[in-house]
Amino acid sequence: MKRSVRIVITAPVHPLLIEQLSIYGYDIHYQPQISYEELAETISTVQGLVVTTRIKIDRALLDKATRLKWIGRLGSGMELIDADYAASKGIECISTPEGNRNAVAEHTLALVLNLMNNISRSFDDVKHGKWLRNENRGTELSGKIVGIIGFGNTGSSFARLLQPFNVIVLGCDKYKKGFETGYVKESTLEAIQEFADVISLHLPLTAETYHLANASFFDSLQKKPFFISTCRGEVTDTKDLIQALKENKLSGAALDVLENEKIYALNDMEREQLGFLTSQQNVLVTPHIAGYSHESFKRMSEVLLEKLRLAGQLS
Repeated sequence: MKRSVRIVITAPVHPLLIEQLSIYGYDIHYQPQISYEELAETISTVQGLVVTTRIKIDRALLDKATRLKWIGRLGSGMELIDADYAASKGIECISTPEGNRNAVAEHTLALVLNLMNNISRSFDDVKHGKWLRNENRGTELSGKIVGIIGFGNTGSSFARLLQPFNVIVLGCDKYKKGFETGYVKESTLEAIQEFADVISLHLPLTAETYHLANASFFDSLQKKPFFISTCRGEVTDTKDLIQALKENKLSGAALDVLENEKIYALNDMEREQLGFLTSQQNVLVTPHIAGYSHESFKRMSEVLLEKLRLAGQLS
């Protein structure tokens, strides 16, 4: 017999999560297409909520969530959840960055190697009947300086994957210290801007990081680096990135995220920006898939279940 405790899952999840929650006998409502409005109508009866990046959990919604005990975020980044307000109402917010950190790290490395070795560009040439060897000569990652801005779960995981490449990693994190070891050096944003051959962003989206990669950021670069972002689109000012590419301040850019990822609802400016980026031979854009591997899809559910148990939310 199902308990009266109601859990709503608002996004596609691995079957493991539903199976394990079912073992506890909870009343599980798997609604991966539920809208904000539909959730608002029923949230007063909900005690557990599983979300990704699709629905904003704001104050208006939380004020209606009179029985809500916890919110489980599959993945990293809490920008769509008013976590402070939730905490003030006794609602525990749990994220699972450990579940997809390796997936993000591997995708980041893949973007770097693809970009530096002209993999996609040369394949596109071959598809058009061109066999251009000199024009697609690659640049080795080995021996380079890699700047990682944000040294949390994904940034540190990316750094670990870089160890065999004989690089120096300059790690910059305002809120984390004591991570220097061997080839990883604790550094500053200014040092990364001066010395890095590759710069990779691994930051949450906050008021502090919004448009961190802006005109001033790009103007301060000294070595014409490759620029990679697999965190949140709004950390980069797209128009300033495009200007930096036009002014030849970057050797290339690879983005797994955009400021507006609703591809069918872009305004004219956003459509023009995306058109420019996708027309450049030294730019790669992937559809926010870095943390969405088959393995991470399952692991995020495993981590959420582990954390819910440790927090005493499952019994």
